[in-house]
Amino acid sequence: MARKKSVYGPIYRGREGQWSWILHRATGVGVILFLFAHVVDTAVVGWGPDAYNRVVAVYHNPFIQFLELVLVGMVIYHAFNGVRIMIIDFWPKASEYHVPIFYATAALFVAAMVPVTWIIGRNILEALF
Repeated sequence: MARKKSVYGPIYRGREGQWSWILHRATGVGVILFLFAHVVDTAVVGWGPDAYNRVVAVYHNPFIQFLELVLVGMVIYHAFNGVRIMIIDFWPKASEYHVPIFYATAALFVAAMVPVTWIIGRNILEALF
């Protein structure tokens, strides 16, 4: 089967290692952006309890709660993938098995997200209905 070509050469579709790399960077950026927002909303305490309570009230919005669910997913994936990277870094023989380790990481992520989605998703649904 011939590879599709673009004007610039063959189209690279990525494999497990490439997707893992992209997801690790994207989740890292997402966690850092949340950390920045968290520092800012906590700093509002300096303006008094009323200002802080108004800012924190935003977290009761279902859309923001959904973003919190996404944040938890990013943290869990980033942590599991970080462990996968450490395994490959510290045991060079593990790099021969990086594809099964990637899928094991994905399975652990999904298994961890099921109860998290149940708990946070239930709160989101209660806020909507």
